[in-house]
Amino acid sequence: MDHLDFADDISLLSHTHQHMQEKIKNLVDTARSTGLSINPSKTKTMRINATRKAPILLEDRSLEEVDSFVYLGSVVSETRGADEDVKVRIGKAQYAFYMLRNIWRNRRLMLSTKLSLFNSNMKSVLLYGSETWKHTKALDHKLQVFINRCLRNILRIRWPNRISNQDLWKRTRQKPIATTIKD
Repeated sequence: MDHLDFADDISLLSHTHQHMQEKIKNLVDTARSTGLSINPSKTKTMRINATRKAPILLEDRSLEEVDSFVYLGSVVSETRGADEDVKVRIGKAQYAFYMLRNIWRNRRLMLSTKLSLFNSNMKSVLLYGSETWKHTKALDHKLQVFINRCLRNILRIRWPNRISNQDLWKRTRQKPIATTIKD
């Protein structure tokens, strides 16, 4: 694989500086032939395990180097870990949870309705792109802690009241997050 394309989001991949420079030139030429242009200030480069540090040029302008970038909603980083992406996904899911707070607080809505909304809105936001993550116990734990906190909030279980995770999952008909991701 040497590139990722979706609409106007393009990610070029290369093993050598020279090859990347050629790809950039070809991209510029192709864009020009169709009446488009590449915006150098929106174009970034990222190196992973690169020994050569010469800048990548776009029409004689050095492109900004970054440690990570977002492609189709997922964070790609030079560490190749999922930690950054998980952090972003949890933040987006927290925001979605907050936006639905009136639903979670509504005593007239059935628990089954709330859980359907939780599964369709919260979990889908949280787990978007999870099939590409390298799963570790720490990563799964981070996701599970967030989900458990949300479920306890929906059930109105506040400290100092306690409920085991197994009882929580049974009452909300949820599976552990590691199982959900594998399915």
